[in-house]
Amino acid sequence: MLLEARDIHCGYDGQPVLNGVDLWVGKGEILCILGPNGSGKTTLFKAILGLLKVDRGEICFNNHSILKMPRQQLARIIGYVPQSHNPPFPYNVMDVILMGRTSYIGTFSAPKAADYAVAEQVVETLRMEHLSQKIYTQLSGGERQLVMIARALAQQPQILMMDEPTSNLDYGNQLMIFDHIQMLAATGLAVIMISHMPDHALLYSDRVVLLKDGHVCGIGPPEEVVTEDKLKLLYGIQTLITSVVLTNGQVVKICVPDHYQKARGRFSLINENGRSRAQVNGQATKI
Repeated sequence: MLLEARDIHCGYDGQPVLNGVDLWVGKGEILCILGPNGSGKTTLFKAILGLLKVDRGEICFNNHSILKMPRQQLARIIGYVPQSHNPPFPYNVMDVILMGRTSYIGTFSAPKAADYAVAEQVVETLRMEHLSQKIYTQLSGGERQLVMIARALAQQPQILMMDEPTSNLDYGNQLMIFDHIQMLAATGLAVIMISHMPDHALLYSDRVVLLKDGHVCGIGPPEEVVTEDKLKLLYGIQTLITSVVLTNGQVVKICVPDHYQKARGRFSLINENGRSRAQVNGQATKI
């Protein structure tokens, strides 16, 4: 495995938050951490990023501990995309992306030609040439999130950590961000993301970690881990997990809150022409 955390215990001011957490992610995989507020998701991120001391346990990259690794070296391994970012100054987009080269630029030094080349390659990879000369503070939420991904990629990391990457984005921008996440994973980048949405885990991840009160209560492929019983355990609500067969024959699972069934008797997904529908009754039909 590229990154492995074993038996992680840590917390704040002597108060434990994580109690024996394990996870692992391989090259080109998308790992989704799912859990309610206060379950320890952000604390786990801080531990992996070296921002919070681990009281017990080990975090390894390629079987080498990263807990005492110099921050400059760690920054070349792990890139981080925050949930939101509000800069105080109106930098242009290329300047923000170049900030990802900090670990490669000496103190009091300016970016060199090689740094600009990396930033330009990231812009090309993410197909965001139309944004490169715009002012970051004038961008939409989805565009800002794309710039944050670009800044992290400029670190040339092997692992990308994303804290609720689609938080506060509209539906179109959410899909755009997930398209980019899947594209990056296809290049071999390992992605670890936090989400509150079970559908994100079901539709986009290769492996899921379920966190509850600082404990792992499930880890594995999403179709095995994201179940009605597990979601009831995590969130205290009943949900329905159903399968949908896409027009290309692919079968995907989606999550529907149980109150739809109670309130409306039967909930159906109907396409625009009304000719094909998938009913939430546990059966897979075409949509």
